[in-house]
Order: sequence, then structure tokens, then C-alpha cells
Amino acid sequence: MLNRIFPFLVWFKNYNSATLRADSIAGLTVALVLIPQSMAYAQLAGLPPYYGLYASFLPPMVAALFGSSRQLSTGPVAVVSLMTAASLAPLATAGSEGYIAYAILLALMVGAFQFLLGVLRLGLVVNFLSHPVINGFTNAAAIIIATSQLSKMFGVHVDEAEHHYETIIRVCKAAAVYTHWTTLFMGVSAFVIMYGLKRLAPKIPNVLVAVVVTTLVSWSTGFEHNMTVNISAIESPEAKKHIEDFNRAVEAMPGLSAERTMITEAMDKAKQAHDDIAMLDAVHDENVVTFKIERLKHEAQVNREKIRNFLFARVEQPGGDAKFYLKHKGEDGDGRTWRIKAGNKPLNPESLLMTGGGEVVGTVPKGVPSMSVPAINFKILIHLLPFAAIISLLGFMEAISIAKAMAAKTGQRLDPNQELIGQGLANMLGALGKSYPVSGSFSRSAVNLQAGAVSGLSSVFTSLAVVIMLLFLTPLLYHLPQSVLAAVIMMAVIGLINVSGFIHAWRAQWYDGAISVISFICTLGFAPHLDKGIMVGVVLSLCVFLYKSMRPTVASLSKHEDESLRDAAAHRLMECRYIDLIRFEGTLFFANASYLEDKINERLLKKKDLNHIIIAANGINDMDASGEEALSLTIDRVRSAGIRISFSGINESMMKVLKRTHLYEEIQDDIYPTMEAAICAVHDQAHKDGLEERCPLQTVCRMLNA
Repeated sequence: MLNRIFPFLVWFKNYNSATLRADSIAGLTVALVLIPQSMAYAQLAGLPPYYGLYASFLPPMVAALFGSSRQLSTGPVAVVSLMTAASLAPLATAGSEGYIAYAILLALMVGAFQFLLGVLRLGLVVNFLSHPVINGFTNAAAIIIATSQLSKMFGVHVDEAEHHYETIIRVCKAAAVYTHWTTLFMGVSAFVIMYGLKRLAPKIPNVLVAVVVTTLVSWSTGFEHNMTVNISAIESPEAKKHIEDFNRAVEAMPGLSAERTMITEAMDKAKQAHDDIAMLDAVHDENVVTFKIERLKHEAQVNREKIRNFLFARVEQPGGDAKFYLKHKGEDGDGRTWRIKAGNKPLNPESLLMTGGGEVVGTVPKGVPSMSVPAINFKILIHLLPFAAIISLLGFMEAISIAKAMAAKTGQRLDPNQELIGQGLANMLGALGKSYPVSGSFSRSAVNLQAGAVSGLSSVFTSLAVVIMLLFLTPLLYHLPQSVLAAVIMMAVIGLINVSGFIHAWRAQWYDGAISVISFICTLGFAPHLDKGIMVGVVLSLCVFLYKSMRPTVASLSKHEDESLRDAAAHRLMECRYIDLIRFEGTLFFANASYLEDKINERLLKKKDLNHIIIAANGINDMDASGEEALSLTIDRVRSAGIRISFSGINESMMKVLKRTHLYEEIQDDIYPTMEAAICAVHDQAHKDGLEERCPLQTVCRMLNA
């Protein structure tokens, strides 16, 4: 019992200094990959990069201590980060305080869901996400993740559109107007370093080398080049007009939002008082205010886009001040292209932020995050519940797949429910330390295994390395270019693209291939609403399952040339005129009970010389009341037609139902242990006075007697 509650105690059996050394080296090696990756994935989730470090502090250690896999490395991963961004996008602006609070709350919900599934031993619920659906979703997610980083690679800023493909079109249009070539060079250089080292020196941590080299170049060359100026320094009336219009739209929205909140409260009171007139007035007022807010949002977006598209040249003035002229006015300036940085907040006319270089990570707060319970908001909780369930299942499926792949190499025994408990605790305790949802990472787990990790203690060393980074080394991250983090993400998700998965699914069953392709297309089309793509795939999988359950295979068997009994229609075998050997495959229950009855009626109408029906019941693995009732009616109908009916190979579960319903007493003389025994018992009687020259089932009796 102690080992079940604290599974890490098993690690220390036969543990020695050699295994401790192996675990420490593996843990530090993983940390070298985790630190830059986690910052990149936090950015993908819409959070400040340093929240990736917070998500790498407690979760790796907790998941290892309470999970069942000794080499699984837990932390921020691409797909879960993307799902987090998709879940929170309707609730708050990415990177805002509210957004961060919701991300931490989401981690708590994901952890609680996973923990409950593990404690209740319900790990099998993950089977609702079929392999074709996951394959289609993962391939689409990889493309979405990679393309979402294009704006950072080109050094441009655009507003998020309703659909992801619309956002990418905006990025391409913005890049056509202006691309910051130094930013692009930094990102491409990181690509070259990572890919080159991966091919030439795979043991060297290529991500770390790319981050260190580009950060040093960024620091030494002044890659980031910002300054604040008064609006009077902007020599463009058009730009000043757009700044004024943008500020007016943005500053008007909080008042309208507060007004809408008051109207919502009035609606609740009217609803409780059953005052229909007040309710209608409140609904009208809410629609008017909502329209005004949407109009202001549109105005702000249009003006923000105009502001971002202005390209300035900085020209020194005789008095030492600087003026910013539009590039097309012919001013050469200092050789840089300057832009006004516009976000979601009003622009301060006295201190406009002008950017003349690339974007870097910036200041990373020093120290370990304070431990606190996330604020619980029940309205937000209800909204996030379906997303938390999907992220929980996706995250666990990713983690357990990786753990199984490693267990196949190490021979370790895995407990999926214990792994759910470990992942759940990692997310819940991680939320207390300002973490967003995490899962097992394939790339880092592979590094952990290759580095020689013996136990989960390697992940404890990984967490300690992150703590050291947070306490002492955060200033080193300031000059890390954002485009390098984008390159890290794009490099990582290349491995998620698996075209062969579609082909494999199609070869297995054409409808599995179709489900995989449809899931892929829907995920791309609905992005950033990724949950819709998954739900389409799940619904299609369930529909196929239900259709197959309602229309199971009901085959007439005959003797094959290899001496076995096979589907006569599929193999074009000659059938006996007087005996029909029918095999029903699947559970006989309410959804398909009438189907068996219909198929037998078809045979009665089609085969005029039929004297005996044998139902090969070894394929019926279970039966409910509807199935038993349909079977009883079928027996009566067949017998009333003057045809005998027998059964072979009835299993225990079906036999129990037959005995409890007393149907067994009616057919007990016509039950045989095997198909061959049934054929031999009824063959002569069925062929009495028959005209069949050669019966394909006759040799079955000879072989059985021999």
C-alpha cells in the first residue's frame, strides 16, 4: 500500500552512487533542452516566456515521483500549449493578467480531471480518442503551431482573426509591407544551428547551442533597439490622427463593458422577478451596448493596423533631438526602420514606444514563483470545463504513448491509472506554482532515456536546474530573440507531421482513413477553435462504431479449400442447399437485434430448399433482453416454417442469459459445442430425400470422424 501511494520508494531498491550519477547527468541534460523549449511553448500558449520556466519547476518532479514511468519527462509541450491558447482566447487578451489567471486555473482543472480518472481507475476513457482522430488532429496542430510563429519570424505584428488561416493571410500581407530582416536572420540562423548539430553531432544539445549563440549575437550587436518619444517627434499628421482615433476607441470600451455588466445584473434580477417587460428592455440594451463595443473594437483594430504599417526614418535635429519622418518622404535617417509599437492599451502621446530593432524576451522576474491557490470563478470554470476535459485526455494520451514506447525498450511495467495520478498531481501542484497545463514530452523523454536515466530522480534534478536558473541566471535570458524561440517551436513540431499515418489508417479501413483526413481538414478550418476539430473526429468515430454495431457481419459459412469454414460470399464458395451455417459477429443487443432477424428472414425467402439453420454463436460475445427477445421470435418463426434451427459454440455470457430467461429449455437439444459437431449431427437428416449431388459440408463430417 505504501508503494502504491508513494511509487517513487521502489526506485531506491538497489540504488547506488553509479545510478545517482547517471540520473543527475540525465536530469541536467534534459534541463538544457527544457529551459529554452519551455519559454518557447509558453509564448505559444499566449503567456510571457518566463511562465514556461514556472511550468518546468514543479511538474517534472511531481509527475516523476507519483507516476509509473521512470523516464517520462513532463513539462510544457506544443499541442497542450496550443490548446491552452485556443481555450483562453475568447476569455481574455493573450498575456494579460486575466489571461494568466485563467491559464493557471485551467491547469488546476486539468490536473483534477486527470487525478480523478486515475483514482477511479478510468484510464480507458482515453480510448474515445481513436488513433485516426489523433493522427488527423496532430498533423493539423503541427501545421497550425508552425504557421503561428511566422509573425515572430518576420518581425511583424497583426491582430488575431476569427480563423487561423485568416491570421496567416494578415501576416503575409504585413510581411510584404515590412519584414525585419535581422529578426528573420536570427530565426533562420537558429534553424541552421539546430538542424546542423542534430545531423552532425546529435549528442550536443542543439537547442541550447542555438539559444546561447543567438543571444550572444543579440547582446553584442544591439539587436533590440527601442526608444520612447513625444508624439510631437512624429512628423506625420496622418499617423497622429490614427493614434488619436485608436486611443478614443480603446478608452471608450471599458465604460461600455461596465455598462454591459450592469445590464447583465439587471437581466438576472428581471429573470428572478419574472418581469418580462424589464427582461425585454434589458436584452435590447445589452444588444445595443454589444454592438457599440464591437464597432469600437473594429475601429481600434483598423487604426492599430494602420499605425503598425507606418515606417519611419529617424533624423537627428540640430538641437540634438530626433524627428521621425515617413520613409517614403525621402529621409534617409540613421539607417534603421522605425515603427510605433501598438498593442491593446491606449498609446501615451508623451511616451510613444518606437522600435527600430528586433524583439527579445526581455526582463524575466528573478526568483521562484510564490505558491498560491488560483482564484476560482465558477462562470469561467463552467466555460473551461469542456476544454479541460479535452486537454486532459490529449495530454494523457501523449504522455502514456511516450511512456509505452520507452517501456518497450526498458522492459518496465506501466500502470496507466498511476500515470494519470502522476500527471494530475503535476498539473494541480504546478498550478499552485503559477504553471499552465503540461504533459509528457516525446523529445525530452527521448533525451532523458538516451542520457542514461535510471529512475524518475532524473526529473528531480531537472526541476532543481530550473530552480537555479530562476534564482540566479534569469538576466542571461534578456537578449534572447523572440524569433529564436519561434524557430525552436517550429523545429520541435516538424516531428509531429506524419503523412504515413493517413496512409496506414486508410489501408487498415477506408473509413478510418477518411475520419483521419476529415479530422485534419476540420482542425485546420476551425482553428483556433481546435476543440471543434476533435469533436468532429470523435463524433464520426462513434457514428462508425454505432453503424457497425447496428449492422454487424452476418455471414453464411461454407467449406474453404484450406479445410476451414469461411464466409461463402466473400470467398465465392459453393453453399449447401439444405443447411445454412450462419455466423453472427458482435454483441446481440437492442440496436442490432432486429438485424439478425431480418437477415435470417432473407435467407428463408431466398433459399427455398432450406431444411436446417445452424447459428455459429461463438461470435456472439454478449446478449441483452432485446437480443434474447429477437432470438426467441426468430426461433419460433423458423420452426413455424418447418425448418429446424440449432446453435453451436455458445459462450458463457450468452449461456447465462439463455438460462436466466428459460430460453435454454426450448433449445437445449439443439445446442452443440462446435460448428463441426453441429454439421455432423444434422447433415443426414437435412439431406434426407435431397437431390444435392455434392454437399460442400460433407467432408467436415468425414474429417471429424477420422
